[in-house]
Amino acid sequence: MIRTLVSLACLAASAVGVTTIKAGADDTQVAHGKYLVNLGGCNDCHTPGYFLGKPDMARFLGGSDLGFEIPGQGVFVGSNLTPDKETGIGTWTQAQIVTAIQTGERPDGRILAPVMPWHAFAKLTKDDAKAIAAYLQSLEPVKNSVPGPFAPGEKTSTFMFRILPPGQVAKTAPN
Repeated sequence: MIRTLVSLACLAASAVGVTTIKAGADDTQVAHGKYLVNLGGCNDCHTPGYFLGKPDMARFLGGSDLGFEIPGQGVFVGSNLTPDKETGIGTWTQAQIVTAIQTGERPDGRILAPVMPWHAFAKLTKDDAKAIAAYLQSLEPVKNSVPGPFAPGEKTSTFMFRILPPGQVAKTAPN
């Protein structure tokens, strides 16, 4: 009887230890994801006010307030990367976030805007991409619907930057 109780106590203690280790690993994964998001400069294009010199940190990664025009392709606004279910990526699974980071494909099948450097992020390890996804899913949701994307020549509702290939000037670039 005592042997059985000792065995059960050891089993319970090991289960608690495993739970603690798993929780620590999740915290470590989220911290690593935060590091990678900061290193990757995600806030530059996905935080309102950043490019205007006054980032709104209360809406960190909640979607930009300006767009990037790529002549011939349209205008793209940095999307809301927070887990808000209506305006962000709150309905995306971790696997869908990883796929978007590494292949540029959204869950709806649309390819991310060319200004999004997913080609560079495709070189991340699967663990790094999962860490970024875990961090994004850990953020407080921000309700912020960003406009767009806008087709070439379509009237935009945001301030925008025009991205031109080397050697091209704005007045001769196609719309």
